[in-house]
Order: sequence, then structure tokens, then C-alpha cells
Amino acid sequence: MTAPRLLVHRDQRLMAEATAARLITVVQDAQATRGSASVVLTGGRNGNGLLAALAAAPARDAVDWSRIDLWWGDERFLPSGDPERNHTQAAGALLDAVPVEPGRVHVMPASDGPYGEDAEAAAEAYAAELAGATDPFDVVLLGVGPDGHVASLFPGLPGVREADATVVAVREAPKPPPTRLSLTLPAINAARQVWLLAAGADKAKAAAAALSATAPEATPAAGVRGTDRTLLLVDQAAAAELPPAAAAG
Repeated sequence: MTAPRLLVHRDQRLMAEATAARLITVVQDAQATRGSASVVLTGGRNGNGLLAALAAAPARDAVDWSRIDLWWGDERFLPSGDPERNHTQAAGALLDAVPVEPGRVHVMPASDGPYGEDAEAAAEAYAAELAGATDPFDVVLLGVGPDGHVASLFPGLPGVREADATVVAVREAPKPPPTRLSLTLPAINAARQVWLLAAGADKAKAAAAALSATAPEATPAAGVRGTDRTLLLVDQAAAAELPPAAAAG
């Protein structure tokens, strides 16, 4: 696991644009080296902002969209097409605008899918799909919540303590909807790179905690690290509570 590297941007827009450019480069490098790339998407305002910036980036067509696998770090367990689902939002922000192969878009099951309301069965099915992947994720994108949560791993809930399964059902989440699916820390930490995204003053405490030695159960963002690289990408508002030396780096 790698120590996080901090990158501070002037504002949320510039953070999204710079991160989109960085992601294009990483995907190109992975495709040149291994033939394909694998990226885990995140939702929320920072995740969707990044996807919109990627859709608008002049270099987006440098990516071979037919040779990329897209996964999700978490999903709201709602019916297909629900506007609150991360997949629905990602489609509007990016996926409908690029020639991605439908079979390489690995959508987490919906509550009206083959597993019905059985979130545990849906989690097991996504874990089985994930087990078929031959290479580690190249990049896992994770938004950091004001409480320090990442994906749908919330402080104090059982999912953050999961040590074996790669995907879990999350119930009684502290923000709606209460039922979700999420990758676990072992699944995330197997990735080559993990990028944490935090923009806005409401993320300042969580961004500082993500760089600390806080226990993952208290701040899940502090427990995610890539095998090759870990980045904490913030804007100046989210950097407000970082130690001066860290913010300067």
C-alpha cells in the first residue's frame, strides 16, 4: 500500500478538469501496456463532475473506449434507470457520449433485477462478476463524504470491517437510500491506483482525516490505498484543515 500524495487545485472545476486529463493519460498508458484498462467509477457531485469534465475533454477521443472496463465502487439499490442510481448519472454525464462497449460496462444489480430486493444476493452476483476480471483495477475513483465515507462504506457500519468479501450489501446507511451495494476495502486496496476526490468546505475535515492514521472504521477514507499510487485530489476549500506542510505539497 502506498502513502497518499496530495494534489490541491484552485477550485472544483479545475480539479475535475485536471483529474480528467490525468485519467485519460493513465488509461492510455494501461491500454498501451496491457491492451485494455479497468476503471472503477464513483458517483456524487465530485464523481459526476469528473465524468462531465472527461466527456468535455478535447483528449477524450485519445482513449480507445472499446478497450476499457468500467466498474462501480458502489450503487444505490434502486430500480434500473432511477435518477439516483450512480449508473444513471454516469450515463448522462459520460457514457452516452462515448463509444464504450456495453458488455464492458459492469453495472451493479438494481432492485428490480433478477435478484429482486435481495441485496445480499445482488452483492454476491457482482462479486462473482468481479472474480472473472483477470487484472487488478488500474484506477479506483472514490468520492470522500463529509463523514469520511468512501463508496458506501460508512463509519461504524459492518461493511467497513469486511475482510474477505469483495462486495457487500449495505443496510441502514446514514444517507438515503438506506440499502446499497459497495466494494469493500480489500477489493479497493487491490487496485493499482486509488484516487480520493474531495471538493468543497464540507469535505475539509474528511480530507484531513484521510491523510491521518485514523482507524478505517472511524474514517473509511483513511483505510484506502492503491498498490502503486494513492492520490488525494482536493480543491482549496477542502484543503482548509490540512497541515500547512501537507497543503503545500
